[in-house]
Amino acid sequence: MNFQEFDRYAHEYDEALKKGIRVSGHDRVFFARGRIAWLSNGLRKQGTANLSVMDFGCGTGLSTPYFINLLNATSVMGVDISKKSLEVARTKYTALNAQFHLMDEYQPAGKFDLAFCNGVFHHISPDKRAEAISYIYRALCQKGVFALWENNPWNPGTRYIMGKIPFDKDASPVSPPEARRLLQAGGFEILSTTFLFIFPQILSWFRVFEPFLARLPFGAQYQVLGRKP
Repeated sequence: MNFQEFDRYAHEYDEALKKGIRVSGHDRVFFARGRIAWLSNGLRKQGTANLSVMDFGCGTGLSTPYFINLLNATSVMGVDISKKSLEVARTKYTALNAQFHLMDEYQPAGKFDLAFCNGVFHHISPDKRAEAISYIYRALCQKGVFALWENNPWNPGTRYIMGKIPFDKDASPVSPPEARRLLQAGGFEILSTTFLFIFPQILSWFRVFEPFLARLPFGAQYQVLGRKP
């Protein structure tokens, strides 16, 4: 991961992302809220509440208010490699009982109930991914849950969109089986793998069927949910 690249986009992240996702008919807020709403439903089934959350690779902190409002998180800590992105996050979200730190400045101490990560691992070189998993594992308390979200490389639309986003062009996609292997090798028990964002806005009336199709690899993104024993 190149922190200089993400520092460069810290104040232009929305515009850079729009170059790709506008083909879906939605903005990044739609996807951010959708991910946390989907996760919230899954966590209710696990009987999890009153969460302390670590957002791994938080960027400018877009997910922060949804952790508070949809997950009822008691605290949120975002970690990232981009100092300038964290400065943006602090300006926007510190009032929401959230903290933001450089990854190198935080030493995992087994205190978080939930670790969340969206679209980060395809920016981590394959030989460094196990190290990132270890960092997250050590940050979680016993029975803590890790929600790993990634772009689905099996979806042609996702491939097209990533090719349009400046900071995603050279990314190394992570397939769902690879994501599960990473979590298992890092000590996690796999709880589920689900796919989301199947239909673009023009076909939004079909979204009522997405929960029934979530096990099929059609969605633009997928979530692997794991638990620390």
